[in-house]
Amino acid sequence: MEFLDENILKYVEAHTSAEDGLLRRINRETHLSVLKPRMLSGHLQGRVLAMVSKMIKPRLVLEIGTYTGYSALCLAEGLAENGKLVTIDINEELEGRVRGYFKESKFNDKIDYRIGDAKKVIPTLDGPIDLVFIDADKEGYSLYYDLAIDKVKTGGFILADNVLWSGKVLDEKPDKDTMEIVGFNRKVAEDPRVEHLLLPIRDGIMVLRKAQ
Repeated sequence: MEFLDENILKYVEAHTSAEDGLLRRINRETHLSVLKPRMLSGHLQGRVLAMVSKMIKPRLVLEIGTYTGYSALCLAEGLAENGKLVTIDINEELEGRVRGYFKESKFNDKIDYRIGDAKKVIPTLDGPIDLVFIDADKEGYSLYYDLAIDKVKTGGFILADNVLWSGKVLDEKPDKDTMEIVGFNRKVAEDPRVEHLLLPIRDGIMVLRKAQ
């Protein structure tokens, strides 16, 4: 998942604002006791998400894939005064842990955490949405994009994680998940409604701006 030289990455993180105490603890506890801890956004990507959110100052953020809540808290940092973040995850086993983290944060009242199938939840949401972060099952990316984009305001943003898929997007014989990511990347690159930028940060972040 890491594409930068390890020493360069350490230098980058050393010259990036630190995680706060709660985020640092979520990071540590996720790696100690939760399956697939690589799914956590982590320090550098978390600061990227927070910075983007602070630049946009969104009134409504939609996150698809909560995991242990790290990225939601980063995105919440930039919310407008009366802003709200809706975050959806299908894994009810982590619900207690995640709600506990949210309650410890200053953003608890701004976070609407829903356990359920995002494919069913997204159509029930009212827009306009200012910022979407897609970080869930890879086979669902294309559908999540289709469900969300009409609710995103013109000039709004969609971020999609893992779009380099540990470099496997270059494989000559890609597996199923890789094919889904390759297909998603091609789809958004060919969508005239959006401007797009693929950033080689961690496992790749696709940044899309809805232009029309």
